[in-house]
Amino acid sequence: MPIVALRAEINRIDLEIIDLIAERQKLAGKIAQAKMSEELPIHDRKRTHEVLEAAFNYAVEKNINPVYVQKVFEMLIEMSEERQRECSGEGNLP
Repeated sequence: MPIVALRAEINRIDLEIIDLIAERQKLAGKIAQAKMSEELPIHDRKRTHEVLEAAFNYAVEKNINPVYVQKVFEMLIEMSEERQRECSGEGNLP
């Protein structure tokens, strides 16, 4: 397959990744509402650990660098918590 076609496929996948991040952010907003109604804190240390561990283990299973995957998920969690702060009136997002 020529490099142009391979790059086009990567571009398509990149857009899918962005769509999935957007979907994850919408869910983070709904989680914020649930946390507010249940009077739970935004940061959940136990849940963060579970998500990072699951990402690490799945990356190992898929034979990709688990440390880098875990870093990506750390950023996703940070984005989700910021969205939750925004939804609760504490954040800095527009």
